[in-house]
Amino acid sequence: MRTLRENQRSVAIPFNPMSSQSAIAIKHGLRARNALWASFLLMGAVSMGWVPRIPEIKDAIGLSNSQFGFLLLGATLGSITGAQLGGRVTHHFGSRRVVSYAIVLMPLGLATMAVANSALVLFLGLFLMGFGYSSMDIAYNFQATVVEKILERRWMSTFHAMWSVGAFLTTVLGGAIARHVSPRTNLLIIALICLIAFIPAACFLLSPERDDHSIDESHEGKIPLFGKKVMPLWWIGIGLLGALIAEGAASDWGAILLRDEMGFDKGVNATAFASFSLAMITSRFLGDRTLDRLGPAKTVRLSGYIGGFGWGAALLIAVPLSQSHPAIALVVINLGFICAGYGIGPMFPAFIVAASKTPGVSPAVAMARVGVIGLAGFFIGPTLIGLLSDVFTLQIAMLYPVVALLFAGFLSRTIHVK
Repeated sequence: MRTLRENQRSVAIPFNPMSSQSAIAIKHGLRARNALWASFLLMGAVSMGWVPRIPEIKDAIGLSNSQFGFLLLGATLGSITGAQLGGRVTHHFGSRRVVSYAIVLMPLGLATMAVANSALVLFLGLFLMGFGYSSMDIAYNFQATVVEKILERRWMSTFHAMWSVGAFLTTVLGGAIARHVSPRTNLLIIALICLIAFIPAACFLLSPERDDHSIDESHEGKIPLFGKKVMPLWWIGIGLLGALIAEGAASDWGAILLRDEMGFDKGVNATAFASFSLAMITSRFLGDRTLDRLGPAKTVRLSGYIGGFGWGAALLIAVPLSQSHPAIALVVINLGFICAGYGIGPMFPAFIVAASKTPGVSPAVAMARVGVIGLAGFFIGPTLIGLLSDVFTLQIAMLYPVVALLFAGFLSRTIHVK
């Protein structure tokens, strides 16, 4: 018996280097997942920090709806430039390199908007915000696809849910303190806190050696503008464009709609985007399960139709009703924004997943191409609403993003990945 035990102790357990490497990869993947949760939350807080104060900022500078809409082109130009650069830098040097400058530019853009005393300064702030936002968006979404690959589980929609949590918290905060704190102080505090918080979160993201940014030589780092190979990206990008036109409209014009068309004061007029954000949070936390069950194409189709029809009906009913029954109208319009938020929520993650799986194209470059098309809609949409509202009314102009959302649902037929 003693000899048997000694022999058992002397048997060496073979070392498996692949198992050890897998354990290390999972450890880094879990750390990056947690960092992405925090990073997406902060990104949502910074990008939407000014939303509840938009009416005050617009009035302080003395802008009409069309002038304000034109200034939003600053964010469009920034987002297009940032997405293109972010995709290239991510492919060649890794996503953390992009994060290193984007986490400074976004808060800097918000701070510039906070101190804006002229249209030019506000335009500059919007450009910096758009540039930093789109660069960061490309980098974080690329990290998210790699984390999903390492951990062998969907997390994309949950990451975007954290973005919505940040947007919701900063919107509620801005609405709650609107009567007591100036927009300048509000936005500067958000910018400073988020700038400080971004730094430790970035340290736990996947390093360039682990983020697979250029590991597959069959993936092209530079793709043509048009051609058979890239047409799937164009359709995905246009679908994303429709969804983000609707999202940008809800964020930038929701409070103005409630104030100018329905007569609700500051604080109360922030409820539209708060309702929108809360619904988006819910749908995105459920989104990974939805994507697993339905796939990207069916998810986009149902989301676009539910969000578009519900939001459109609320706009047509609530605005006229606000003159005679303001309380009921407030409930109805918020239900419409809830439908929009719940519908739009899983659409961005679904489109990003579809883009990242485009055959023969680097995921970073594919997401950058789709991002250039789609993120531009996040800012171009609100610009066109400003122009349309001066020609017609804001209520009529808001039907444009409703149609865009329905069109995004229709384009689900161009998604052919599982």
